[in-house]
Amino acid sequence: MAIGFAIHKAKRKVSPDLVARYRTLPVANISDVMSRIAGTNRLRPMHRGGWLGGPALTVKTRPGDNLMVHKAIDLAQPGDVIVVDAGGVLVNAIIGEIMSTLAEKNGVSGFVIDGSIRDAGAIRAGAFPVLAAGVAHRGPYKDGPGEINCTISIDGMIVEPGDLIVADDDGVLCVPHDDAEAICKLTEAKKATEEKAIEQILAGTSDRRWVDEALQRLGCEFKD
Repeated sequence: MAIGFAIHKAKRKVSPDLVARYRTLPVANISDVMSRIAGTNRLRPMHRGGWLGGPALTVKTRPGDNLMVHKAIDLAQPGDVIVVDAGGVLVNAIIGEIMSTLAEKNGVSGFVIDGSIRDAGAIRAGAFPVLAAGVAHRGPYKDGPGEINCTISIDGMIVEPGDLIVADDDGVLCVPHDDAEAICKLTEAKKATEEKAIEQILAGTSDRRWVDEALQRLGCEFKD
């Protein structure tokens, strides 16, 4: 029995139709709906920017080793997001230009990596989404162990296989599979409310009384 060295079969994933609905929703709005306690602020976009979304193909690997990440690229279905728990260790890069090019060619939607990448200039110049915790010139090892399609933690953010991963220039979130439909509806409503607020600002009809009302409620004193 190989402990910590296994490839599990994926049992569920969010639908392409639901992923498409999330494409119009800012990560900041999703974060608000999820009580502003979800996701991670440590991983940043390494590409030139843009939206990322799709079902999570999860990988847990020994820090600095990318053997199972290579296998995940081979197993990924078009639209999957490869999410790698590399322990947050930044000494060795987990992917670089070659692996990101192969993944994009295979239809992978992007990478989320709790670890480092390299070939940062080439990745930054491209549109293929890569979010990571850092950059390192040292290359990876290819010895294992690791697991694919298992529960992982990305900087404290729990990700199950098939959960929805969404990311934009503000960062990355995991939306749990079973809650994805409900969170989508709430976020659509949140976005509509914010769009209305912007319209009121531009029209000069924004009501700012709530600021003074909040200050008064909280006991703020106005002094000469």
